[in-house]
Amino acid sequence: MQTDWIIEHLQRCLLRDGQATLGQQLYRLLREAIRSQQLKGGTALPASRALAQALQVGRNTVLAAYDQLLAEGYLHSKQGAGTFVSEVFAQQSAHTPLTMPHAGLSQRGQQLTAQCRLPTGLTGAFAPGLPELQQFPHHTWQRLQQVRSKQAPAHWWHYQQQGGLPELRQAVCDYLQLSRSVRCQPEHILIVQGAQQALELTARLLSDAGDCAWMEDPGYVGAQAALQAAGLQLTPVAVDDEGLNPAAAPADSTPRLIYITPSHQYPSGVVMSLQRRLELLQLAETCNSWIIEDDYDSEFRYDAQPIASLQGLASSERVIYVGTFSKVMFPALRLGYLVIPPALIDSFRAAYARLYREGSYAQQAALADFIEQGYFARHIRRMRELYRIRQQLLRHTLDHALGTALPLSAGQAGMHLVARLPAHVDDQQLSSLAAREQLWLRPLSGHYLQQPQQNGLVLGYAGVEETLIRQSALRLAQLLEPML
Repeated sequence: MQTDWIIEHLQRCLLRDGQATLGQQLYRLLREAIRSQQLKGGTALPASRALAQALQVGRNTVLAAYDQLLAEGYLHSKQGAGTFVSEVFAQQSAHTPLTMPHAGLSQRGQQLTAQCRLPTGLTGAFAPGLPELQQFPHHTWQRLQQVRSKQAPAHWWHYQQQGGLPELRQAVCDYLQLSRSVRCQPEHILIVQGAQQALELTARLLSDAGDCAWMEDPGYVGAQAALQAAGLQLTPVAVDDEGLNPAAAPADSTPRLIYITPSHQYPSGVVMSLQRRLELLQLAETCNSWIIEDDYDSEFRYDAQPIASLQGLASSERVIYVGTFSKVMFPALRLGYLVIPPALIDSFRAAYARLYREGSYAQQAALADFIEQGYFARHIRRMRELYRIRQQLLRHTLDHALGTALPLSAGQAGMHLVARLPAHVDDQQLSSLAAREQLWLRPLSGHYLQQPQQNGLVLGYAGVEETLIRQSALRLAQLLEPML
């Protein structure tokens, strides 16, 4: 009889020394058997007295479990007939886990998931984009945060729609005008939660699904994901020694958005020439396009002053300028900013307040103090010198071990170098092999939207201590030597 099988199952699974009581265990075992359809709808359960005797538990223990399952709808009772599994489960097919990678996702969700290639190894050698965190002035930052939190006025804790704390927008404006030649006023700045959010908001407000967006190729995969998530059709445009080359774009391609990193192209490191900048500005005017200028790490330039922004060259209002504090300070800060043309700022501010809910005004106030009191500029100067030393060490170690067999990018700026590999060396396979050695290499081929034109490695050095740089570079050289 089936009731005998039920009793045997419960006898095997009931634990006398378990943390849960016998009644709790009995309830859970029966519920799981019903949910998994081991016990199908309509199945009769053993009488409470018989089950209690078989399990050597009190009858009240069985009745309590049955009563709970009756209350939750898993069981029903028939006067004079007994207790049965609810008929609700008789019509349901057995539960089948979603095993397909994209099961349940929309077509847009599938495309976005495919684009979101999350890297492994976010810290250590040679994870790119990670600043030096140990030498950040933590105590100063914590002190400023504590002061601002204690002094926070009550209205900071309400919903906000100003586009960011006015003090921080003023501090950012002063900084951008002096260091990046950006044309702006504080009221044109929108404080956001990082550059990724800035890109997503810009794409959603300035383009429609199906519009064309020109992307640097190779380029920043985070921007590729953000624009694709907004429904844009991405058109890869080749990067040459002067940056994104409009002449390489398809002749029938009219962009709504043009995404560029002109001051330090990611990942190649080239600086966009003045002629190319003027050409793009003219193209945007002619095609009614918007240029998104992502100025992600322009503070770290080693052979000259930082390159002036493209936005500062524009005679019209066709450029959306994006900046972030994640690379300069620390990634978990999650604060960035947009410089938006005056005609658009109200729309951006309203959409941001509705879609994302601005806040963290105490933290924004601490950041404003950090900038205005000179800590920000001092930290940049210290990191610029430290990163220059670390880049030189990485370059010297690899040059000494491999010589001209591993060409490296010029490295005039930024927080990474690009090592170019011969065509026969698969950078994806090399990255997987290096991960076993705790070396985190970003394949250059992964930054292309179309067929990769160059295999290589994106080697971050900014957040890697000098001893580890030397050791890791030597391990990398040992892996590479037989392949070159």
